[in-house]
Amino acid sequence: MTKKLSRKQQLLDALMERPELSVGELSQRFGVSEVTIRSDLKALEVQGLVLRQHGGGLPTLHANVSERQRAHTEQKSRIARAAAELIADLEDIMITAGTTTSLIPRFLLGRQGVNIVTNSTLLLPYARNNPGVLVTLTGGEFRPSSEALTGPATMRELGQFHVAKAFLGSDGITVDKGITADSADLADACRRMSEQARQTIVLADSSKLGRAGFAHIMPLARIDILITDRDAPANQVARIRKAGVDVRLV
Repeated sequence: MTKKLSRKQQLLDALMERPELSVGELSQRFGVSEVTIRSDLKALEVQGLVLRQHGGGLPTLHANVSERQRAHTEQKSRIARAAAELIADLEDIMITAGTTTSLIPRFLLGRQGVNIVTNSTLLLPYARNNPGVLVTLTGGEFRPSSEALTGPATMRELGQFHVAKAFLGSDGITVDKGITADSADLADACRRMSEQARQTIVLADSSKLGRAGFAHIMPLARIDILITDRDAPANQVARIRKAGVDVRLV
């Protein structure tokens, strides 16, 4: 099982590096049959990672997004599942772009009447086959490096909606700097979503705690819940809880 997943990841990496590689060339490189390579490409297509084409496959994601997706995968899945458990039927929510937040719809199967407003194109593969989810995608400038829509149009459209919960991603969390992002545009979108929601929930794997990103989003006082994983440094968790944030370890 692990070996098969490892080969798929290596296959995706190879296509990121050389999208022109054919099924035959991939078969020779990995020492497996062309039938196996086609099966792997089909599985990657189902995940939204590859667009199959005659004789090969084309990666659908920017290399930066693909690299971020591969980091802390188990932790991100647990965090996203815990976030999904906070979403009720018939609830209106916002989800920011991010490799962890984009996984939330994956865990909403069986839920009914959930309206999602988002600037993330990365979550669409997880939402498209769920009849209980309605996605409103904002306008704006598409940024392939983050699979996000950003800019003035995004901000205007977000201001038209009022929701129960906003699920925000983060590139860094510290007591002094609060919640931060590596992009000013993404920070603006996170801030606007929080303003439009009654409750703000931040999703961040443990590697983000104690790190300050480039652009300030908001102070810890603006956050209701932080969902992170059990590997989070105890001292950081204690300081964030002391600041009044409900920290949930999964």
